[in-house]
Amino acid sequence: MSATHSRHASRAPLAVRIALPLGVLFTAIASLATLGGVLAEESAPAPALPAPAAAMVLPDVKLAGEPAMDPCSDAVVQAALDAGDDGATVAAFGGGEAFRAAVAAGNAPCISLSDPAREWVVVNKLRPLEPVDFAPASVVASNLPATTRSTRMRPAVADALNRLAAQSQAVGAGRLGLNNGYRSYSLQQTTYSRFVRSDGRAGADAGSARPGHSEHQTGLAVDVVACSPGCGEMGQFAGTTQSAWVAAHAWEYGFIVRYENGATSTTGYMPEPWHLRYIGPELAKAYHDGGFHTLEAFFNLPAAPDYAP
Repeated sequence: MSATHSRHASRAPLAVRIALPLGVLFTAIASLATLGGVLAEESAPAPALPAPAAAMVLPDVKLAGEPAMDPCSDAVVQAALDAGDDGATVAAFGGGEAFRAAVAAGNAPCISLSDPAREWVVVNKLRPLEPVDFAPASVVASNLPATTRSTRMRPAVADALNRLAAQSQAVGAGRLGLNNGYRSYSLQQTTYSRFVRSDGRAGADAGSARPGHSEHQTGLAVDVVACSPGCGEMGQFAGTTQSAWVAAHAWEYGFIVRYENGATSTTGYMPEPWHLRYIGPELAKAYHDGGFHTLEAFFNLPAAPDYAP
């Protein structure tokens, strides 16, 4: 017996010596089987996905926006403008409101609100006449009794004023007279200077236009007074039956009350119920029907409460 072995040592039973290798073998076989299953799963083709539903077919969308028409490209409009016929021009646009809307939207490049020869010209403290010494081609006197020597105006204005005054008297609203019509550039210089001497420059600017900025210079503006039978002053016009009737009906004859109460922040002038501005019957109707109170708002122009520095 070897000295290195215990005397009690003995070899493992045969059954044990056989069982151990068999256990290792079975474990190896099981591992291989598991690995094979995993590999089989990985290599197996993926299950088929359900067929996609039919895609919804949308109709073609056509953006059919039409560009705004330019009324100035119309031959009838051009012909009316070339003829200098303001009423026909407005009618060719489709009437007063269509004309106003096109101009206010900037869609009427052939219409200049700075052209003093046109009935739609806008003159205010920021918009002087061009040229500054403009004079209308023709002026005539009206039939109204006058309190000054400024009795003339454009023929269309005189005709409309005669009819307005006749109707005022016919319906019992009272007799109308004229204080001022057309005033030339030089006369406006004299008038404005007189106000400056009496009221100072700020006071003058509140009630009188500087030369070149006056609507009277266009021949389209008139100042009316009440007569019963004698004619009073302009400052006495408010509160009369004539004033109330004119405010309600002037538009029917192509006039607007240019400087209304409450509009000073836009026009730059104190209320003047006597100051009528002729813009023609179609535009006056659009002005009245639209509820406008200033020409600046009517044509979408900036307010002009004061002169530019």
